[in-house]
Amino acid sequence: MAAESSGTGFRLYRQEAEVVGTVASAPNESDVPAVLGQNAVLDLSSDLAGHDVEQTLRALEADLVGLATVKRRVRQIAALLLIDRARQRFGLTASRPTMHMSFTGGPGTGKTTVALRMAQMLHAMGYVRTPTVHAVTRDDLVGQFIGHTAPKTKEALARAAGGVLFIDEAYYLFRPENERDYGQEVIEILLQEMENERTSLVVIFAGYRDRMERFFSAHPGLSSRVAHHIEFADYAHAELLTIAELMVAAENFRFDAAAREAFGEYLTRRMPRPRFANARSVRNALDRCRLRQAQRLVDLHRPLTRIDVTTLTAQDVYGSSVFTLPAPPGEMTEPPHDEIEPLCPKD
Repeated sequence: MAAESSGTGFRLYRQEAEVVGTVASAPNESDVPAVLGQNAVLDLSSDLAGHDVEQTLRALEADLVGLATVKRRVRQIAALLLIDRARQRFGLTASRPTMHMSFTGGPGTGKTTVALRMAQMLHAMGYVRTPTVHAVTRDDLVGQFIGHTAPKTKEALARAAGGVLFIDEAYYLFRPENERDYGQEVIEILLQEMENERTSLVVIFAGYRDRMERFFSAHPGLSSRVAHHIEFADYAHAELLTIAELMVAAENFRFDAAAREAFGEYLTRRMPRPRFANARSVRNALDRCRLRQAQRLVDLHRPLTRIDVTTLTAQDVYGSSVFTLPAPPGEMTEPPHDEIEPLCPKD
């Protein structure tokens, strides 16, 4: 007997509101494809949502240098959801895959960027209603007095409903040294919502690896609801130099040959110092290079060319105070004041 096949593109029903703030519309018969027979053959490439996901994955590749492990895990999650959709076409029922996640790593490693792309992918697959990410920290969830925490937390959950709630530096919710802290109330509400609203909400916890491990160890019920733990490694020197060149080009600037070499030396000196924040530190350093370039050009007191205003030179890089205070061998010194990153930088 010849096998049945699905020769036309399909897109499983994705519940979406017609207008923001309104109740989502019910599915039409034409929105839900018929269940395939026992001998049917399903071409995964015919899933129109898969094309949307592939575009999102390509955008992720373009957004981020390196992070091969992270990108591989994101592709695995995409494959899981694609196969889950294929199973639905065959009328096979199974529990809905849990998508709550933990992103661990240092600042400036792309956690927020991946969260945004993840939301787009989950939306394309019909897992969430909206491709938006609502980012919060402890201050957005924890109240300062009795009765204040629950309304704040529920407001954040309402804003994230149908999409992704991204909790940055999640470990600050847990302060065992303070018996009167209200962070535990937030965790209890999250536990309930993560279980009850699995079909309409994805929660992503983010922060430094060691602190996140202690946070989950103290709350095993929370850890058991997080299916995907993804680690973001710090960037290597060569990757950071590539990131710098991409950032410079995106702003219609360029390094001359000497400036590129100088920035590589800058990274060698800056990376071992305290509070280095990967790509964020690179961006901050480039902003300061642009400041020095602007002052240099103004001080020329002559007409400027296009090359003048678009080129960063070694002088613009070596003006950093990182070059004036070398650290003694084996000893870590505090970075100069104009190179210090925030204590708890957000990704």
